[in-house]
Amino acid sequence: MQTISRTVQIKTFMLMRLRHWLPAPPMPVGRQTLFLGVLSAAIGLSFMEWVSHHWLGAHAHGFIAPMGASAVLLFMLPLSPMAQPWSVIGGNVVSALIGVFLQHWLGDTGWCVALAGATAIGAMCTLRCLHPPGGAVAIMAALGGGPAHEIGYEFALTPVGLNSILLVLMALLLNNLTGRRYPHRASVPPSSPHHTNDPRPSHRMGVQAQDLDAALASFGELLDIERDDLEEIVSRANLQAQRRQWADVHCEDIMSRDVVTVRDTESVETVWIRLSRHKVKALPVTNKAHQLVGIVSLHDFFLSHTDQTLRKLAPGRLVSDIMTTSVSSVYPDQPIADLVPAFSDGGLHHMPVVNAEGHVVGMVTQSDLVAALFHQTIRRSHVTGR
Repeated sequence: MQTISRTVQIKTFMLMRLRHWLPAPPMPVGRQTLFLGVLSAAIGLSFMEWVSHHWLGAHAHGFIAPMGASAVLLFMLPLSPMAQPWSVIGGNVVSALIGVFLQHWLGDTGWCVALAGATAIGAMCTLRCLHPPGGAVAIMAALGGGPAHEIGYEFALTPVGLNSILLVLMALLLNNLTGRRYPHRASVPPSSPHHTNDPRPSHRMGVQAQDLDAALASFGELLDIERDDLEEIVSRANLQAQRRQWADVHCEDIMSRDVVTVRDTESVETVWIRLSRHKVKALPVTNKAHQLVGIVSLHDFFLSHTDQTLRKLAPGRLVSDIMTTSVSSVYPDQPIADLVPAFSDGGLHHMPVVNAEGHVVGMVTQSDLVAALFHQTIRRSHVTGR
């Protein structure tokens, strides 16, 4: 029995070790994204070859193999730091220059090829243009009998530089046509609705930018991800966790149902009286078909009028003249977690709830959301005993 148990332990240990050599889990990419990436790579490489061939002439070496590796990054991983324009063009050209230089200096030796590849890596890191295919370009330039020997340093410009520029231009065109950002641009966080320098409420607690910097630095090695991308992943993961945690609480569970609304044809004086009577800060505005067309708040009144001039408004002026038409709304069955970004960072204080026909069936305010979250937190603490 001990022998069998020992054998099982050994097999388990070997399987645990070998699993790192097995294929990785399926990539989180949809079929459409995969198809568009493959199609874009085919179009980009074909265009690059056609232009290079006609520009340099049929007798010239217009197409180099490492561009296939560059295409993988440009069309399948366009957000990677190694796929950005400077990385592709700078990395390939610098590596080509290094390979040609070392070949002329050291000749056709095996260790010259190795030195070219290693030096190219160091140079790309120093110049902040790390691009894996650049290592192949350096080796290609250092190998004896290659096209780099026939044209010398011109090899770094044509075909390497020309190929790289053409491929980047095609990536710029095709990636943006298919809805993918290229080149990578750091997502700009929305500014504070109050125009102050305070961090957004959702960023005042939890993971901070300095925490992400410290986490990346703790690996002690280069990771193929930028800080702003990691911040976006963490933000989306937190939002998804909130949605999962509060998925059983919907807007219809916390909304006010006896909602006071106003018609877009009513006068501003009438609306002002109604706001004062009900002691609310905003009212949904509906049209003749009772569909939501806007919202009118105290801010809309004071945006262009003062209390004194408000009493002197010309008779007949309608609420449609001052209401906010770009109004956000939610459906009754939406989880309350969907409201958190708009209320915390968006500066909203109230959100109309509409049905499928666009009719107002309720109103959710910040007070409703805070009360619901507090109630659920207390309830969960009683259930878990914490």
